[in-house]
Amino acid sequence: MAKEVQITFDCADPGALASFWAEALDYQLQPPPGAFESWDAALAAFGVPREEWNSRSAIIPAEGTGPRLFFQRVPEGKTVKNRLHLDLRTAPGLEGDERMATLEAEAGRLEALGATRAYRVEPNPAAMEFGFITMRDPEGNEFCLD
Repeated sequence: MAKEVQITFDCADPGALASFWAEALDYQLQPPPGAFESWDAALAAFGVPREEWNSRSAIIPAEGTGPRLFFQRVPEGKTVKNRLHLDLRTAPGLEGDERMATLEAEAGRLEALGATRAYRVEPNPAAMEFGFITMRDPEGNEFCLD
């Protein structure tokens, strides 16, 4: 039986990071359980202390399939390069200038949402490189536009 995959982010501000990635991936915040109209109402009904309301968040695909992304608050900050990162497949099948222009447009959209650019790698067919842009989310987690 196939397993479902959830990707978990350790972070300082789960609500803000979930909102960023929901916009970046065309995902949505996971709706509250049952008949609750909001997460605030659900958490209050569950007796969760108010200072813990932003201790976790999750996003799911708005349409189609994909992994659930879970964001959990941790006390320590990010200190080193990620050992695992997401590649946002923004320009599959595109090459050269068209590919890089598409990646640049997406980089600009994500920068407006709070991401920062780390570096750009130019296409180099002799090195089997088609070009990509490495970015950082609002908490500094690296990801690539591919």
